[in-house]
This record gives sequence, C-alpha cells and structure tokens, in this order.
Amino acid sequence: MSDVLAVADHRRGELRDVSFEIVRAGRELAADLGGDLHLAVIAGDTEAFADRLSLAGVDAIHTVDAGAEFNHDLYAGATAALFEELSPTAVLMPNSVNGLDYAPAVANRLDVPLVADAVGLAYDGGLEATREMYGSKVETAVEVSEEPFAVTVRGGEWAAVEETADVPVETFDYEFDESASGARVQGFEEVGAGDVDIADAEFLVSIGRGIEEEENLELIEELAEVTGATLSSSRPIVDNGWLPKNRQVGQSGKQVTPDVYLAIGISGAVQHVAGMKGAETIIAINTDPNAPIFDIADYGIVGDLFDVVPALIEEFN
Repeated sequence: MSDVLAVADHRRGELRDVSFEIVRAGRELAADLGGDLHLAVIAGDTEAFADRLSLAGVDAIHTVDAGAEFNHDLYAGATAALFEELSPTAVLMPNSVNGLDYAPAVANRLDVPLVADAVGLAYDGGLEATREMYGSKVETAVEVSEEPFAVTVRGGEWAAVEETADVPVETFDYEFDESASGARVQGFEEVGAGDVDIADAEFLVSIGRGIEEEENLELIEELAEVTGATLSSSRPIVDNGWLPKNRQVGQSGKQVTPDVYLAIGISGAVQHVAGMKGAETIIAINTDPNAPIFDIADYGIVGDLFDVVPALIEEFN
C-alpha cells in the first residue's frame, strides 16, 4: 500500500495540460513512498489518451471505457473502484473544473482525508502538502498523518512530463449505467467566444485593475499593435465588460503558456497566476513593489504604467 493513483483530465476530446503535470506530481510522490504510479484514464478516446500518456515514471495505465465526456457519477464511481482495486496510499486528482466536482465525492466514498489545491507535495512518514492562502501571499503546510489520503493538485505547479515510455495499459472493468446517472453533459457553449484564442498566442500583453478606466485600454491596444502581441486580461476587466470573456486569463478563464507574458497593472492574485505561470518569460509592470506578480516575474518594472507603456511604445516604434 505505497502506490499512487493519479487521474487524467480531458475535455471535448483533448487532454488538459494538468494530465501531464499530475504525472510528475504523482511520480515524485510515488518515489517518496517507494511505490508505483498508476494513471487512470476515464471516458473519451481512452486508447488515444493512454498512448499520449505513456510517459516516463508511469508504471501502469488503467482505462475505463465508458462515456465520451465527464460525468460526475462515472468519475466518482470509477476512481473509487480503482482505489479499492489497487489499494494505493494516495489518489491524486486535478484541481480543475472537473476535479473539483468529483474529488470530494471520491474522498467521501472512501472515507479518506482530502487536501485541496495543493501546490507542493512531500512525504516523509506522513504527507506534507503545500497550499497558498490570502491571494498567494502566504504558503501553508498541511500535514496529514492518516493514510490513505486524497489530494487535488493545482495546474501549472509541476512541470509537464514529456519523456515517453513503454507503459502497460489495462482496461478496468467498471459497470456504469449512464441512463441511471443523475448527471450528464447536455452540450457545450463557448462563453464569449471570439476570433482570437489567447491560448495559442506566443506573446500576450495582459491588463488588470491598474488600467483604471475603460478609455485607457486604447493605450494598451497600441502597445499590443506595435509589439505584435495579443491582448488579454485579468478577470476584473472582463467583469467590467471592457473585454470579452475569451480574453480572460486565470482559473475562471483560460490557461496560457506564451513565450512572453507582459502583465500590466495586474497584482498577481492566485486565480490569475494559475492561468499564466507556465509562460516562458513573465514581465510585470506595477506600482506596488510588493505585488505578488513580482514573485513569479522574470523581469519587473516598479512604476506607473501610464509612464512606462508610452515609453515602450516609443521604443518599439
């Protein structure tokens, strides 16, 4: 009972980035425990998903061939059944929209403690999970002495595993009657969909509360134009109706991994950082030298954006 069971995440036929990140989190925890890493792939094109997830450090992949999309009852039931079959010490689930839906149900069914939104995991006779509080200004260590245990891991905190390997794939026989389930996907609707997908952008200029007024967006749009960047924002800008939903970066928006992410007037709340910390280079402009965004920025300018941005535009012109 020293193994780890991790659950992959997918949506609309695509594996989410956290599926590759949870492999690293799982294999590191399994190494601490001295056990194996088992990866569960539930619903969808399990054969194709299992092929892509045959990664270094995964000892076995278990597929559950039922349904095309996420279903609460399916995920909760299949994960709990796999747990009973494998008897691992830990089950790791993504702290995603889907994961937040079924993870508490899994912990409840198994009667095990659940640590949510972990950004770090270590094991030395007991689990120590790192979590962030107060807008990522404070890190806390949660100790769990009871075993087994369940954890949801935040996306963007572990580097995705890319090295492939020859991993055995086994079909797990789980009987699921979708017609008897009280939860099912009725369809998808793109909220605020537009002609730009910020997730594909190589250079993002992103704006937050520091812009102050909607009319000041024109200045940022000019910067984006002269640099060839794509415009994005934090949630307050979208909530104010200044930019459409498809421009929002963060936990309730899109997760982006551009080559360059220029954050202008963004404080760096945990919800926003979760969506962009995977960027290769992060540049921040903020008047507050203690803004959390500077903790993850590769380069920072402490200054008024209304002074800095015009200077950047002039330089690029």
